[in-house]
Amino acid sequence: MTGARSCEQCGAAFEPRREHERFCSARCRLAWNSENAGSQQAAGTALSWSVSAMANAAQRLAGARAMDVPQALAVVSEAVWWVTIVDATMIRYHPGAYDRALARMGPAERRVTEGTFAGLRFVRNQMGYHAGPADFVQPQPAGAVDAPVAAWTWKPVPAPDLGLVLPRGRAWEVSRYRQYRDQLAGRPVGEGIGRAATFLIHLHEAAGRPGHASTHAAPGTGVAR
Repeated sequence: MTGARSCEQCGAAFEPRREHERFCSARCRLAWNSENAGSQQAAGTALSWSVSAMANAAQRLAGARAMDVPQALAVVSEAVWWVTIVDATMIRYHPGAYDRALARMGPAERRVTEGTFAGLRFVRNQMGYHAGPADFVQPQPAGAVDAPVAAWTWKPVPAPDLGLVLPRGRAWEVSRYRQYRDQLAGRPVGEGIGRAATFLIHLHEAAGRPGHASTHAAPGTGVAR
């Protein structure tokens, strides 16, 4: 199993279906949660704070106008960072709610939503390491008066050089790049970030409702992430 990783509870090797999966089964996830109840409560508090910070970053992007390029790129970068951090945390601590939210979507909407998150992860992973924000974001044409930053577009970019990346990481990054190309490139930056932030805000609200069980498998999957 070239993409296998070890379950954090029992140590068994398993093939992750998502890059943030930590457990081989629902049983192991439930056992880990039971043994780490205190850390789960602390994580819930931190997640609530992070969701608020993400929502604020998305709002700043949506309302940003008449900025110089470096300032505007900083606003875009901040929003990308918060969305991808909250997304990874929701997958880690509320996988059942995450899968149920996706299952309620139609096939086309789900494909776009999952592709948007993958594309934003690609941007996050590349920015600051292999490329800068200016390599990804195309400002509005010169002379556009008071153009909203959210209307700036994602640039088409070449496939990344993955020569030094391990095989498992290489497969994830190729998939993220393809989703960036298919779901983000050529589209307004505010469109994808707004879609992702809205999904996560609603997901966080659903996960906090009484009776929610984050470790249950999604309907029809038989798998807890």
